[in-house]
Amino acid sequence: MVRIGYTMMTEQADPRQLVRDVVHAERVGFDFSVISDHYFPWLDSQGHASYAWAVLGAAAQATSRIPLMTYVTCPSFRYHPAVVAQKAATVQLLSQGRFRLGLGSGENLNEHIVGGGWPAADIRLERLAEAIEIIRALFEGGYVNHRGKYFDVESAKLWDLPQPPPPIGVAVSGRRSCEIAGRLGDLVIAVEPEAGLLREFGRSGGAGKPAVGQLPVCYDPDRSRAVARAHDQFRWFGGGWKVNSELPGTAAFAGASGFVRPEDVAESIPCGDHVEDFTEAVRAFVTAGFDEVALVQIGGAHQEPFLEWSRDILLPALREL
Repeated sequence: MVRIGYTMMTEQADPRQLVRDVVHAERVGFDFSVISDHYFPWLDSQGHASYAWAVLGAAAQATSRIPLMTYVTCPSFRYHPAVVAQKAATVQLLSQGRFRLGLGSGENLNEHIVGGGWPAADIRLERLAEAIEIIRALFEGGYVNHRGKYFDVESAKLWDLPQPPPPIGVAVSGRRSCEIAGRLGDLVIAVEPEAGLLREFGRSGGAGKPAVGQLPVCYDPDRSRAVARAHDQFRWFGGGWKVNSELPGTAAFAGASGFVRPEDVAESIPCGDHVEDFTEAVRAFVTAGFDEVALVQIGGAHQEPFLEWSRDILLPALREL
C-alpha cells in the first residue's frame, strides 16, 4: 500500500503555520511529511520562504509520530556539506529517529544568493556526489579530512551523532542523477511519475530501495476557485525540472509561465473536490513503482480544509490503491 505524505511548502506559508499544519497532518493520519528548503518562492504570489531547518526543529518537538524529510536540500552551494551533516544529525536526534535527509543538486532560484554563479548540470551533479560522500563520512563518526575537487573539510566531527544516522534520499531527473542516487542514496526522490527513472536507479544499485514522489494538488469545493489558485501560484510547475532549475528568480518564473493558461494547469494538477481526480494522479506514481507520494496542497491559507477533507475522504480512498 502506498504511503501518503504531507508537504510543508515553505514558499506559501509562514514558519509558525507550517508547524501547525504538520501537527494537523499528523493528527488526521498522514504517513509522513516533507519540507521544501527554499530561499525564494517560485512566484511573488506565494510570498514566503522561511528557513526550513528551524521549522524542522520546531516540527520535531511539536509532533510525536509523523516522519520528517527534506524535499530537498542542496548540500553543495549555499550550504557546505559538513554543515548539512550537522543539521541533519541534530534533527534526527530531536525527532528521535524520524528524519530522512533528502538531497538534490539545487536550483538557481535558491543557490544564486551566495554569488558563486550557476554552473552546468554536470558540474552540479559532480558537486552533489562529492557532498554526499562527505556527509556519509561524517555520519560514520570520527574526524573527517577531505581535499576534493569542490570541497575541503578540515578536521570535522559530529559530536552529537544519532544512531542510526538519517537515511539519505537523492532527487533524480535523468540518467546521471539516477546513477548517483543508486550508488550513494538510501532512497530515490522524484517529482514526476516516470518509471524509467526508477529503472535506471535500480540498475545503478538502487534495486529494492524506497522511491518517494511528490504531487501538487488543489482541493477546494469550488473547482473554478481551485483552478484559479493553482494557476496563480503553481503555473511554473509545468516548465519541467531542466528549465526550473535554471531560472534565477521570481520575475523569471513569472515571465516563463506568462502564457500558461488556467486550463493548462488543471490538466496536470488535480483541482476541486472530486476524489477520483486525486486518486488517479496518485495512481500514476504507484503504477510507475513509487512507494510513497507526498501531496502539496496549493495555497497557504487553504491547508486546514484540505487536511480535514483528507481525513474524511481522500486518505481512505488512497488506502485502497
